[in-house]
Amino acid sequence: MELISATGVTKHYGGITALSNGAFQGHSGEVHALLGENGAGKSTFIQILAGTVQPDAGVIVVKEAPFSVGKPSEAQAIGISAVFQELSLIPDLTVEENIWFRHEPLSPFRTVKVGAMRKATLDLFQRYQFPSLPLGREVRRLSLLEQQIVEIAKALSHNPSILILDEATSSLGLQETQWLLSLARRLAESGRLVIFISHRLGEVRQIADRVTIFRNGSTVSVYDTPKIDDETIMADMLGRRMDRLYPERIPAKTSTVALGVRELALDHRLMDVNLDLYEGEVLGIAGLHGHGQRDLFHSLFGMGRARGSIKLWGRFITLRNPRDVLTGSGGIALVPEDRRNHGLLLTKSVRENLTLSAISRFSRFGLTDATREAALVKEMIESLNIKAVPEQPVGTLSGGNQQKVIFGKMLLTEARVLLLYDPTRGIDVGTKGEIFQLMRNLSKKGYAILFFSSDIVELIHVADRIAVFRGGRVVKVLEGEGINERDVLRAMIEKEAV
Repeated sequence: MELISATGVTKHYGGITALSNGAFQGHSGEVHALLGENGAGKSTFIQILAGTVQPDAGVIVVKEAPFSVGKPSEAQAIGISAVFQELSLIPDLTVEENIWFRHEPLSPFRTVKVGAMRKATLDLFQRYQFPSLPLGREVRRLSLLEQQIVEIAKALSHNPSILILDEATSSLGLQETQWLLSLARRLAESGRLVIFISHRLGEVRQIADRVTIFRNGSTVSVYDTPKIDDETIMADMLGRRMDRLYPERIPAKTSTVALGVRELALDHRLMDVNLDLYEGEVLGIAGLHGHGQRDLFHSLFGMGRARGSIKLWGRFITLRNPRDVLTGSGGIALVPEDRRNHGLLLTKSVRENLTLSAISRFSRFGLTDATREAALVKEMIESLNIKAVPEQPVGTLSGGNQQKVIFGKMLLTEARVLLLYDPTRGIDVGTKGEIFQLMRNLSKKGYAILFFSSDIVELIHVADRIAVFRGGRVVKVLEGEGINERDVLRAMIEKEAV
């Protein structure tokens, strides 16, 4: 049965056309992937289906009835729920309060029936085999991964017949990702339609029956997943053939230790971590969620109170806060996991975001050299191929361009030890290729890069070595051309690995 049929869907924002000829057909019983670069129009299309955006033109039919949704509650009423990449949770409400927000079980006196809400939450978690969460804890106290799970539960609490998953795996760990992919297949097999957006083609191949590809605001192709190869998918997304996603790995590592870590410990989260990151090296960090990777990056950027010793370019340093490490060419810079909340000021311009951490490069005695600032901003926009103008609010950029702004901000500090925490999360394949090439170019220039990715394949193809974390410790260091996914996964989960 065809649950959604859309043709000619169009949306303009002033002089910008976000969607010009969107077309889509989705059936009950299938997982249907929407693919495209950031800014290709797929996000606008699903926002229209979810009731958060109104189309300017086009015909949409849902369940054989004309689609005339004006807000999310109306979309939910006809069976459409969406999990967006940018979370919609209320930080000061608990997990279960967020899940049932605006459709809580109420008493005759219009008060929330707390016991009934807890039971409904437990039933929901059991029905869909959700990972365990502290249901009474405020969402602001949860990790990004846990918040993503809450967002998924919130969507499923409406019992939708059409579920939209917009980069819902990008914040999840390996185990949680497999749970969600399995859940998507089960939902489809029960007769629902799952619209699945991901920039990880491996996930698409694992669960999607069909793929629809958007480019430049229009639908360009539809394929049965088993009948199409990755190269054709990427060519349709980009409008050109991509030579290769991963650049050639030419070793640039020297004998100079850029960052030396000894006996680093933080409560039960980090336990006697010893690592050497060399000049010109990309050192990968792997591990299941919650095994110390995040705490390592935060501690090295002065965001934790870890014990142990750290040498930066041969000198012992004490890290009390990030200001201690943002010290020019001898310093450390971070690309954080949550770019919108921790990496950018969304209402500020591209210029302001780029230069915020590097003001000393174009100011003296409290006076700003606007010409010097403009030159630095222009150089960074051009070198990173950021599709924006300097005074454009950074919140209006696509996810890939926002991430490039964070890279530019980091590079303008002139720090030469770079901490990249899942830098390609939620980024399209074209931008991923640009980021991987940038990492390789920087390593050739003598930068030292610590690189965590939730995608093991990225680590294998980009990193020179891979340090595997388990239980807050480094349990194995892998290197050489023969590393494969099985080697990394085995080290992540097997207790006997050393």
